[in-house]
Amino acid sequence: MAKTAILLANLGSPDSYQVKDVRRYLDEFLMDERVIDIPSFVRTILVKGIIVPFRSPKSAAKYKSIWTDNGSPLIHISKSVQAALKDLAGMPVELCMRYGNPTPENAFKNLIEKNPDLESVTLIPLYPHYAMSSYETAVIHVVNTHQRMGCKFSLKVVPPYYKHPDYVRVLAESIKPHLNEPFDHLLFSYHGIPERHVKKTDFTKSHCLCANGCCENPSEAHAVCYRHQVTQTTRLAAELLGLAPEKYSFSFQSRLGADAWLKPYTAAQLEAFPKKGIKKLIVVCPAFVSDCLETLEEIQMEGEEDFMHYGGESYKVIPCLNERQDWIQTLMVLADTAVPHETLVLNR
Repeated sequence: MAKTAILLANLGSPDSYQVKDVRRYLDEFLMDERVIDIPSFVRTILVKGIIVPFRSPKSAAKYKSIWTDNGSPLIHISKSVQAALKDLAGMPVELCMRYGNPTPENAFKNLIEKNPDLESVTLIPLYPHYAMSSYETAVIHVVNTHQRMGCKFSLKVVPPYYKHPDYVRVLAESIKPHLNEPFDHLLFSYHGIPERHVKKTDFTKSHCLCANGCCENPSEAHAVCYRHQVTQTTRLAAELLGLAPEKYSFSFQSRLGADAWLKPYTAAQLEAFPKKGIKKLIVVCPAFVSDCLETLEEIQMEGEEDFMHYGGESYKVIPCLNERQDWIQTLMVLADTAVPHETLVLNR
């Protein structure tokens, strides 16, 4: 029997694009205190009384537009990565989602049933960057499940790998072929988060978003600072690609609500670029390692429509790392960087 195993964790997806399934998924997602971090009573009224009832039909239509014969792209891609990594690693590999199915509990049950002598599990969050609404909530959800189930095996976790050389190299390699044709600009579009999340995860309470240049000035807070980490990924990938500073930039997508989120907003950039003479645009979404609603519908479909409407001439979206063989190999390398979950820097 296997003594060690790997557990992959991704965001999740509704079980189908039917409104009832999307509603259930959104309810679980938006009721997470690390996604909408307001008092529980207010969050319940806002989510269950306003957001979910009105958003579910619209979101269901969006999911339907990207649904495939294999179901949810994110789930299908994640399962393909799981199978490929299992073949490469020669050990059990399970998959779980932060929201929806499969759950961490089911993943642990599968591991225990098939490997009763299991001694250690390595969790690889499929999020390169630390954010309380993605990496943090997924890790803590899995850790809490591990403790609640009284699992006898130890649990190690791969830290954020936003600047790991192998991850940056694979990201750059995924971009490189798309730069062979003439283009004006490469936009790194990251999932957005509210500015208050960055400030909340700053355990120094005196660095992040407190002064100009905070992302460049060294600080312990960078271990859990989403904005710093995306700037590093962007810079490192651009350097490997040999891009001049004026040929690339980064922005933040998927804004929800009226609060201040990290800027610049991707939607605003898509409107502004053509006016600045950027007519041939390439977009990559490094915060996602698997194509999903945010990349396929928001960026690829809506983004192209908006960019062309505002005067763009060509628009290309680079696929996520998905099932690339070099990405599967990188996951094996990342597994070796795992640390005991008790020692991981987390905003608990």
